[in-house]
Amino acid sequence: MIFNALIRFIGRLNRHFLLILILVAAVMMAVGCGGNATFMQNQGMGTLGVTISDPPSCMAATSGTTAGGTASPSGTFASVFVTIRSIQAHSSANADATSSGWQELAPQLVSNPVQVDLLHLPANGQCLLEQLGSTSLPAGDYQQIRLILLANAAPSGPAPSTDSNACFKQLGSDVFNCVVDSSGTHTLNLSSEANTGLKIPPGQIMGGPIHVAAGQSVDLNIDFNTCASIIREGNGAFRLKPVLTAGVVSPNMTGISGQIVDSVTSQPIAGAIVTLQFAGNSGIDRIAMQQQTDATGHFSFCPLAMGAVFDVVSDAITSSGTAYNVTVVLNVVGGTNLGAIPLVAEKPATAGASTGPGTIQGTITAINGTTGASIDADVSALQTMTVSNTSHTFTVPLFPNSNAADVMVTSSTSCPAAAPKGAFCGSYTLVVPASNPAVGTFSAGKTTITPPATGDVLYTVEADATNPTSNAAMCSPSSQTTSKDATAMPLKVIAGATTTAAELDFVGCS
Repeated sequence: MIFNALIRFIGRLNRHFLLILILVAAVMMAVGCGGNATFMQNQGMGTLGVTISDPPSCMAATSGTTAGGTASPSGTFASVFVTIRSIQAHSSANADATSSGWQELAPQLVSNPVQVDLLHLPANGQCLLEQLGSTSLPAGDYQQIRLILLANAAPSGPAPSTDSNACFKQLGSDVFNCVVDSSGTHTLNLSSEANTGLKIPPGQIMGGPIHVAAGQSVDLNIDFNTCASIIREGNGAFRLKPVLTAGVVSPNMTGISGQIVDSVTSQPIAGAIVTLQFAGNSGIDRIAMQQQTDATGHFSFCPLAMGAVFDVVSDAITSSGTAYNVTVVLNVVGGTNLGAIPLVAEKPATAGASTGPGTIQGTITAINGTTGASIDADVSALQTMTVSNTSHTFTVPLFPNSNAADVMVTSSTSCPAAAPKGAFCGSYTLVVPASNPAVGTFSAGKTTITPPATGDVLYTVEADATNPTSNAAMCSPSSQTTSKDATAMPLKVIAGATTTAAELDFVGCS
């Protein structure tokens, strides 16, 4: 009797154990087949819509600008066509192109790639926007985005039809990215990164990670700074080196607007350069968006990331060569009309001297061991001001005749005598204001400007090295700065004069 009871007890244990095994197996199958299916169901789903925009950057009546075209450091463009085949997001800031977990944000593009003209996006309210698609995806915070373009080659998958491919009409069926200027249509060459994913890392997502809440909709906009993204190489070819930012935008598309005027005459300044900047990990203000004012001196940035706060940094140079100082208006939120922002015209350096900007020139070298290395170097001019006893460094908008949007360091450029033996070299020229910045405060509907400080006008030059074929960071370290001139003195800029900066030497460039 005791023996029979024991058998029945063991039988019940076996049935319970079997049920547990079945439950565990079901959970493992759900996770294995769906990647994280059980947790995603508990997490909930949200909806995300994706748009792309480009403020009318550089579209001012400057010399060399044709009607309807865009004057950039690289030339004058009537159109810039790119073909987008995928937009993806990842919850990890460290995920690479081969990592699992990337979410398609516009699945429609996978089966139907879309070609857009970055300089003629259709108007939608106050903003230039192209709706790229929408999708449902697991709720959570997405920390990086990547934009994948269709390669200029015979496609292995879906591609735009010949009727919707503007590049085909002039260049052939296997070209999907191109630029149009006064001389015709040209292939826009892509780096390998464009085919695997142009990354928008956390530092370029305005307002922080993209937060998708369960049961709610989010509008994500990708801003393509076209004028800063097109590089004309020494052989005359055009190459895409994208400058991208992104952020969650408000449905009402409120932005930041204003008018740039002369501080003495109050007359509008056409073609003034206006940038929106925010501090990256280094604490230095970087340009997120850039445009030039219209014929009445007005500018408008829209759409903008919700909750993001910007510093508005502007300067100008007239067709006659009169330069204006940089004016910085700090901590401007979206939905703000700054009204009139006065810029101060620079005084001549000496009596009888012509008013004009200053120039910084310099050399960049790259080496790997004892062998020269080929790199791209993005060169920026930085100024520092003190606000409420706090140092604040920002990026100076370069004047159009600068030669520094992208410096190719190759063996084809001769090196100065002091360059490291075996190094490859490149040179740059930065045309900048020869004055200290003015600081603005926006309050009660108007901007109050503190005049530029007197004394020496000091600059810092920064260069960031990337691989010319992939746009990935390279060299160790990948960023170099100098605040010295070629004689090891402070890097001082004088109106009408050229200052040579200390050489920037990159090493460990694999």
